[in-house]
Amino acid sequence: MLYADECLRAGPARDDLRPGDRRHFLPVPPERLSKMPIALFALSLAAFAIGTTEFIIAGLLPDLSASFGVSIPTAGLLVTAYAVAVAIGGPVLALLTARLPRKPMIVGLLAVFTLGQAFCALAPSYPLLMAARIFVACGHGLFYGIASVAAADLVPKEKRGAALALFLGGITVANVLGVPAGTAIGNAFGWRWAFWAIGGFGLAAALLVAWLLPPGRPQHEEGASIRAELAELRHQEVYLSFLVIGLYLVGTIGFSTYQVPVMTRITGIPQVYTPYYLIVGGIGTIVGIYAGGRAADWRLMPSLISGLILLALAAVVMFAAMHNPISMVLGIFLMGVFGFTSLSPTQKRIIEAANAAPNFAATLISTAANIGIALGAGVGALWIDHGLGYESLPAIPVLCSLLAAGIALLSWSLERRRQLVPT
Repeated sequence: MLYADECLRAGPARDDLRPGDRRHFLPVPPERLSKMPIALFALSLAAFAIGTTEFIIAGLLPDLSASFGVSIPTAGLLVTAYAVAVAIGGPVLALLTARLPRKPMIVGLLAVFTLGQAFCALAPSYPLLMAARIFVACGHGLFYGIASVAAADLVPKEKRGAALALFLGGITVANVLGVPAGTAIGNAFGWRWAFWAIGGFGLAAALLVAWLLPPGRPQHEEGASIRAELAELRHQEVYLSFLVIGLYLVGTIGFSTYQVPVMTRITGIPQVYTPYYLIVGGIGTIVGIYAGGRAADWRLMPSLISGLILLALAAVVMFAAMHNPISMVLGIFLMGVFGFTSLSPTQKRIIEAANAAPNFAATLISTAANIGIALGAGVGALWIDHGLGYESLPAIPVLCSLLAAGIALLSWSLERRRQLVPT
């Protein structure tokens, strides 16, 4: 396997090494194994493209509404339908493709994604654009499931948290750079060109993954039956981790969905300056994902539980920070950092707990996340509509993250208790 700083210098294995010498089997010296393989960057680029297309609708809503003659809330259903298709389509396709080899599946899904962006760009009506979005979303969850397993398999076990963080970082960069850039393209040239641009990134990612990703194990070793895939869900480390993901994303999204109205109505920040605060939050998210990945490789469960508790503390800080434009910078940054710190540790735990047949379990991570995203936005809306107001919105992440931390602590306790029982 080639690594980023060795891909141009790695030569064939030497014949003068003694039998059993580990270097005989490695194209790079063992001391350089800490470097991430370049195939991981190709997977991250694919995650960037797919993450951008999921969130780009928010920046194109006015243009889509005017183009198709529908209201903005109706155009917003393109987001809801996409999330529902991800939540349902991913697990179903994971079961149907359980025995297919991983690399061809990833390349094929990226090819379908690229084709779907062309359908979106050419859609002559709102219903056909909706259909194209659902077509793309059905493969979204399956891609993140099998690609996360592929990313974890590219590195030694002790480096999986960092590898998953790098892979998930593509989604974060999509929010920080992809969505604003796509919105700018849509504003300048029309919304259809935003989808053409995303399709270009998808095509580049497909070609790079096809070139760089190792073929992996043979199909008969890598594939798993549907029964085996379902059996891996019985582990409490798996299903309780799904609950943790959903809960803390309800808290994170319950606040972040309405953070711009909080800035304008509570903090008193002019609308024109809110994008700068969002960029700060996006930078915090990048820091949080990578910090969470590193922490997961150090101590998995302590880092997961600590991240959830720190999210609750960051939300408490937000109660005070939201009343001043300067302190709001710190509040938005902390919410960005700890809002996603626990994602890589939780994902790593699920993949390792379901190691006999991880593809389906990993696909359900995207399902749990999208359910949390949908519920988070709804909970925030109900919170505001029932008169609790924008000032109390940080209470949602406080409550949800502490509850998620309690469930994670319970799961860890059950795991340790099982390990102490003699076989």
